[in-house]
Amino acid sequence: MRALRQRAATDERVAGWIFVIPVLVGIGTFLIVPIGMALWISFTDWNGLSPPEQAEFVGLDNYRELVTAEGDPRRDFAMAVRNNLYYVLGVVPAQTAIAFILAVIVNQKFLRGKGFFRTAYYFPSITSSIAISLVFLFLFQRSGAINQLISGLLPGAEFRMNWLDNADGVLHNAVGLVGVDTPPAILTDTSVLGLSLWQWLSGPSVTLFAIMILATWTTTGTMMLIFLAGLQNIPPDVEEASRVDGASALQRFRLVTIPMMKQPLFFVLTIGLIGTWQVFDQIFVISAGGPQKTTLTPAYLIYREGFQNFSMGRATAVAFLLFALIIVFTLVQRRILKPERA
Repeated sequence: MRALRQRAATDERVAGWIFVIPVLVGIGTFLIVPIGMALWISFTDWNGLSPPEQAEFVGLDNYRELVTAEGDPRRDFAMAVRNNLYYVLGVVPAQTAIAFILAVIVNQKFLRGKGFFRTAYYFPSITSSIAISLVFLFLFQRSGAINQLISGLLPGAEFRMNWLDNADGVLHNAVGLVGVDTPPAILTDTSVLGLSLWQWLSGPSVTLFAIMILATWTTTGTMMLIFLAGLQNIPPDVEEASRVDGASALQRFRLVTIPMMKQPLFFVLTIGLIGTWQVFDQIFVISAGGPQKTTLTPAYLIYREGFQNFSMGRATAVAFLLFALIIVFTLVQRRILKPERA
């Protein structure tokens, strides 16, 4: 009898390995090996055209050019990080808040046509981002619908802003309205990664701000569905108990709904954070990193260095630095939200 049990256990282990080995081979072939090769390329001067084995090993030179050495590579990397940081700070809170509000609205029992509203809000998320970007190109032109709408809301004024070719920082424009046109000396004399503090504090450019509006609109639908699933997973007994205890609708929302949505909130913020740090397609179609590199992002910098400047070593170095940034921001976010205690 013991021999039969041992043989059955052995057969189960063998069967398990038979099912697992194809997956491990796939992961190793299409994930681990490419990552390892990319890491090796980041320490070389490979141009992407010649055979990789002919590339010269340069050690940490690519990383040094991006982080510590004076020159255009460091300024471009700093500009890309600055732009993307404003992009993250603008898009992630906006898409999260709007998605949560929409989820609460479409989750109401009295609302009719829920299927229509869910589909309408989600449809932009499954539409080609390239197609949507082309539509936004027409909307934000000088004679486009956005300027026409603003002109209609301001009687007697003709609004002709060039949204997609304006490098002025939004925050600089805001302080300029109150007469602050010249920065303090400390902001111009102090630099970080080759950019002055005045440049770091300029805010997103007008062009990047327009792209942020596009990104928020296209991603809100997906986040809404995640929040909606979380709302529908709240036990009815909990809400009913709070209602019996005399809690108002606002109190139930603040003390019951929001605390029980901590896990979905963490998930939405995490995928939003990762997605915004990887923005590429809208930049590629609308601005190509311009004007004056104010929409340059790390993802687009990887493309430009690798496929336009033929510096695959530096491009992969940017990729690994971007990976490190995403890991750091995700860990900070996890420490703040503490989802394991939800």
